[in-house]
Amino acid sequence: MLFEVLTDRVYRHLFAAQATSLVGTGLMTVALGLLAYDLAGERASVVLGTALGIKMVVYVLVSPLATAYAARWPRKPFLVSMDLARAALALCLPWVTATWQIYVLVAVLQTCSAAFTPTFQATIPDVLIDEAQYTRALSLSRLAYDLENLLSPLLAALLLGIVSFRALFGFTLLGFVSSAVLVWTIALPQRLAPPSARPRVLAGLRRYLATPRLRGMLGLSLAEAAAGSLVIVNTVVYVRDWLGGNNRDVALTTAVFGGFSMIAALALPRLLKRWPDRAVMLGGAMLAGLGLALFAALASVVSPDQRQWLIAVAWALIGAGYAAILTPGGRLLKRSANAQDRPALFAAQFSLSHACWLLMYPLAGWLGTLPSPAWGAAPMAAVVVLAISVSWLLWPRSDPETIAHRHDELPPDHPHLMSAGNRAGSPHAHPYVIDDMHPRWPAGSRH
Repeated sequence: MLFEVLTDRVYRHLFAAQATSLVGTGLMTVALGLLAYDLAGERASVVLGTALGIKMVVYVLVSPLATAYAARWPRKPFLVSMDLARAALALCLPWVTATWQIYVLVAVLQTCSAAFTPTFQATIPDVLIDEAQYTRALSLSRLAYDLENLLSPLLAALLLGIVSFRALFGFTLLGFVSSAVLVWTIALPQRLAPPSARPRVLAGLRRYLATPRLRGMLGLSLAEAAAGSLVIVNTVVYVRDWLGGNNRDVALTTAVFGGFSMIAALALPRLLKRWPDRAVMLGGAMLAGLGLALFAALASVVSPDQRQWLIAVAWALIGAGYAAILTPGGRLLKRSANAQDRPALFAAQFSLSHACWLLMYPLAGWLGTLPSPAWGAAPMAAVVVLAISVSWLLWPRSDPETIAHRHDELPPDHPHLMSAGNRAGSPHAHPYVIDDMHPRWPAGSRH
């Protein structure tokens, strides 16, 4: 059962903290889009694309550094303090009257998120040691993210009937405060100290890029960013200008994307028992690319009364593919690192995947200013095809966890050889990850 993992009290509180903060963040995303439209009109996609681009710059630059130094602090006080800092910044958002204020607040708020999120993600596998339980937790985590894309827009659609869009920022404040309270009420596992006395900021990035399956996952992160950024940045413009809809229509169209992402996340634990991660993630990227291609091919030729159906179908395909790319990622990261190195690897994925979003968000914002939505979807579909091709080449189909290898450079009495029952120069096998003892991937393992 998917929800069986919630019987663990610590994880239950962590999941509730994640869900409440993400619902608040989702309301903030809707409100930011409407605020950008209020301040910039038809150039709202440029403002929103720039704001989200700033967010990605912060994630790329701050996340590895923040995670490395956060490793020296107890987990619970650190996570709670980041939640409270984000709540204080959200309190300022309703008073924004200029686009530059959006940029400043987004930069500072997302600096806190860049420190919070990898630390939070790396805590989950320390709470749930069992692989099957962790897989269920990843699907629930994907559901929590889909609350940001489904429940938040639906809630926004209801609230916009009685309050102004600026009032939505108050629920963002409530979400962060609720998350802080839930984390504070549980005991988290102690960190495993990294082997070096000083934090190694680039170690996680080097180990990530030295692992073939993670290089392939990075290629699929580009596909995810290309499809997702078109939806997140341009939905408000497409619905308001292309469809002639209102603010509620914006929220409901966004909810289609989130709803099908949630449906896919519910199905993934069963799919991942039958198919390897590589096949599921590549299939998800193909599904998202199909949604973009369909939208690009038909947006200029459908009649106005069919446009709503077209965007709904395209957003549904993109949402389902988006979840299939994202959800198995935690499994790959857990498989690719020792426990003490896991936070650095999660931070590397956080930073590198958001570098893809950094490229795609401003591009999506500029594409949203073109006369036809088809002109925006076609380039993003091309990016997805390129990303799938790169991932297919970088991530070998044969990807065993245990790999036979040799250590010709080690003395015969080295502890690593002694623990494996081998002598110098003879091959041995164990779950292989990039670390100080294994700095390179065995060349023969790719075949």
